[in-house]
Amino acid sequence: MNFADSEIVNSIMLEQGHTAAPSPEQADVIFVNTCSIRDNAERKVWDRLKYFRSLRTKKKQDKIVGVLGCMAERIREKFLDEHKLVDLVVGPDAYRDIPNLLSQVDDGRKAVNVILSLEETYADIAPVRTTGNGVTAFVSIMRGCDNMCSFCVVPFTRGRERSRPMTSILQEIEQLSENGYKEVTLLGQNVNSYLYEDADFTRLMDEASSRHPEIRFRFSSPHPKDFPEPLLHMIAERPNLCNYIHIPAQSGSTEVLKRMRRPYTREEYLALTERMREIIPEVTLSTDLITGFCGETEEQHEDTLSLIRTVNYDLAYMFAYSERERTLAHRKYEDDVPEEVKKRRLSEIIDLQMGNQEKSNQLETGRTHLVLVERTSKRNEDQINGRTDTNKMVVFDRADFEIGDYVAVEITGSTSATLMGRGLHKTSITEFNQRYGSTVPVMHSA
Repeated sequence: MNFADSEIVNSIMLEQGHTAAPSPEQADVIFVNTCSIRDNAERKVWDRLKYFRSLRTKKKQDKIVGVLGCMAERIREKFLDEHKLVDLVVGPDAYRDIPNLLSQVDDGRKAVNVILSLEETYADIAPVRTTGNGVTAFVSIMRGCDNMCSFCVVPFTRGRERSRPMTSILQEIEQLSENGYKEVTLLGQNVNSYLYEDADFTRLMDEASSRHPEIRFRFSSPHPKDFPEPLLHMIAERPNLCNYIHIPAQSGSTEVLKRMRRPYTREEYLALTERMREIIPEVTLSTDLITGFCGETEEQHEDTLSLIRTVNYDLAYMFAYSERERTLAHRKYEDDVPEEVKKRRLSEIIDLQMGNQEKSNQLETGRTHLVLVERTSKRNEDQINGRTDTNKMVVFDRADFEIGDYVAVEITGSTSATLMGRGLHKTSITEFNQRYGSTVPVMHSA
């Protein structure tokens, strides 16, 4: 989401006559786009801001430093007054005001706009993608969140939920197609609750995927409470809707889920993931997990380990709970799980999950996947990598393949994080589906 927001800011700045600088050291204006979801993310922001302040001190340059996004809204006073690290603070709904705020800084004033909106979606601003690989893109379809999970600060930093007009989303995807992009990820804090007039998320996915059969579509993040079953059938039927779903669980304990204000039980979550695999046999699942939430017992921690074993996720984002100000948990509950217990429980979760991933990836050997080439390997310039339809990273020899190619790749080996493969031939989504079906064992040489 921050990546997509930065592209909105790029558009606004370029429209005002600014140009992108090659590095922070050479920039006149530096924006730090921030996240408040985890304590670790906030600590990284503080470190970067201290570094940028050192640039101004050492080089006696008149750099302007601004903070954007969730931290800007949440702790603006600390940035401006207590630590004096920045010149302007801009909340996630106030990016249009950046030119005016920069003028205030030029006049010697501290500039702040963190007003949250009930309407702002930036639907009329075309994002400018000055970074990335030119192949995959994020498209925000909505902003804010109404779920009010007790651990989450997002409703307070990004405001209430509101959706973009479907016409503007489809227009942005059309522009991406014209510019050669091959994969689009639709973004929303609760993406499956998208609703604009009579268009819901399933209809949006229907329109996007049917108009662009050679673009792969992903989405993040859906909520288990209202995942639409018709979308599962659509994913199963359409080869350009990826067989990968990120479905956050947060905990395997019904009691903890209740304290988290997650409106589903362990049993309901398991029934949903079973239904996903029933309708989409090749689907891979990933999740978010928080360990050490307020009041979590050893038995409840074991429930989460049990959930991991039962669902057998292909990927998981795992965190120890970190208290966020203004949330219900901060106001109502005690952060009473000791840090050493949180760390131990997190290690147990990570060890179990990585073991599952290693076993899952070993089963890929001998299968053929459709891989979209995204970049040159960091370790070996003679190799390239990209992701399968099921969102697994594959590394294989460059040969005559280029970034942006769809390649049929035979999997030859794996680690817990990566697949290794042999590129067979360039292809397309339609051609691959006609030749191989979905992901199937290799039966003959290419």
